[in-house]
Amino acid sequence: MTEQPIRRPISRNEWLMVVASSVAASALASVWSWRHSAMLNYGDAVAHMHIARRVFDSHRPGLSQLGSVWLPLPHLLILPFVTVYAWWANGIAGMIPSALAYVAGCAGVYRLARHWLRPSAAVVALAFYGLNANLLYLQTTAMTEPLFLCEMVWLAVWLVEWRAALNNDPPRAARLLRAIALVLVAAVFTRYDGWILAALAWTSIGIVQLRTSTLRSRTFWIASAAVVAAPLIWFTYNAVVFGDWLDFARGPYSAAAIELRTSSPGSGPPHPGWHNPWVSLLFFVKCAEMDVAPEAWGNFMLGIAALGTAWGWITTHRRGFLWSLLLWLPIPFYAYSVSFGSVPIFLPVWWPHSWYNTRYGMEMLPALALALSFVAQFVIAVAGEFKKNLTRIAAGALYAVIAITAWVVLRSDPLTYIEGTKNIQSRRIFETEIPPVLRALLATRPSGLVLMQTSVYPNLVAFSGIPLRQTLNESDMNYFTDALASPATHAAIVVAFDGDAIDKAVKAHPEGLTMVRRFDAPEQKSGTVYVSDTSAGSKAAER
Repeated sequence: MTEQPIRRPISRNEWLMVVASSVAASALASVWSWRHSAMLNYGDAVAHMHIARRVFDSHRPGLSQLGSVWLPLPHLLILPFVTVYAWWANGIAGMIPSALAYVAGCAGVYRLARHWLRPSAAVVALAFYGLNANLLYLQTTAMTEPLFLCEMVWLAVWLVEWRAALNNDPPRAARLLRAIALVLVAAVFTRYDGWILAALAWTSIGIVQLRTSTLRSRTFWIASAAVVAAPLIWFTYNAVVFGDWLDFARGPYSAAAIELRTSSPGSGPPHPGWHNPWVSLLFFVKCAEMDVAPEAWGNFMLGIAALGTAWGWITTHRRGFLWSLLLWLPIPFYAYSVSFGSVPIFLPVWWPHSWYNTRYGMEMLPALALALSFVAQFVIAVAGEFKKNLTRIAAGALYAVIAITAWVVLRSDPLTYIEGTKNIQSRRIFETEIPPVLRALLATRPSGLVLMQTSVYPNLVAFSGIPLRQTLNESDMNYFTDALASPATHAAIVVAFDGDAIDKAVKAHPEGLTMVRRFDAPEQKSGTVYVSDTSAGSKAAER
């Protein structure tokens, strides 16, 4: 017998419970991350805030500073908060939008589950999603996963509601269609996964509109124009600013170019899964399991989730539930991307026994949370068949299992936190030792320019207490190129790392420069600080 969807709206007390518990979890995780100085562990998180800061704090302020590889929405959301220098330096600027996305994502997961499930089962989805240690950590950083997960969840929510309203409530369906288009545009400008998600979701919407004779809707075509325009805008931006409409995919800072630079000729495939979709699929699924459950429980949890999804398909109105299957899209997407998209995943349990891109598995969290809530509904219903009072006991036992799962993942150190911690170890010496030297030198040259590449170690600037516009860096284009031709005459201080463009310029034009100190770090290219012996650097700064 097909179970009818639960029509009772979510009560005010339910919403208060969801929001309050989500805010509390976010706040506790943020306090923990702050006390452990973990907000800036990920180099990518630091880079996201650096990109946002240079939009207004640079020699060439403007949207061209958003760069060509990472999509712009996360940086634009960070931008209002990174205007506060202290928040840029300590990571709070990145935490604020991520935490808001986390809370919204929790609310969306609960709302999605409540379309078909009772509150007791929907709480399982909320708890499994909201108590995930990896997500709780990432929402304290400037990483893009909390935002993209929020977009995925609300896309599924609004698609389900749009399909239900399409025939019965056309005005509401139109409003929901606009909301769907908005979230798809946001997803397109957040991660490249969003491009595939948008293409699949909007094509499916078009098919439904065609079958229901609503394709001539004005709202549909206006929304379609917005969804199609989103990637076209990014193509145009790359063409205008960087001279290549595919610069994000094949430019010098693209994933493909980085893979080519870091691969050793003749050493075999650059990573497991390279041009092997099956191995790539195994790595992604294993990554997802390790991100959401203890390693020993991963296969069991995934099997239960598959059964939960099948049970949802059988027991619900399939027209609505079908849209929630979009949450499983990351599996084929990453099976392809790891194989052919230059985005490897490294796991500690498989060769090469390392941590890299372990956060990708987080994209399965909404699908797994929803699937497990259907299992919870089944268990609670079966318990009630034996004895009515058993329903509360069964629900309590399920909540305990979710809490234990979250605790075990936390105690075993979440993959994303370990990766972030290992990430900062490579930067810690430079970020600790170089800024004090720069501050001492700048004390006698307060307006002197610093020639340095800021994309590799952005926090050297933030920790030195100077604005980005007091540096000449690679995002300054012509200013930077001119400075490389004669470092001593363009900057009062020069920071070079072995083999980078500035190091080569110093070796080619050493006149007027005196080495102040050299810095070494394990497995990292050494850095050197120089000071200009001429007054040209100070004069250039004053100009």
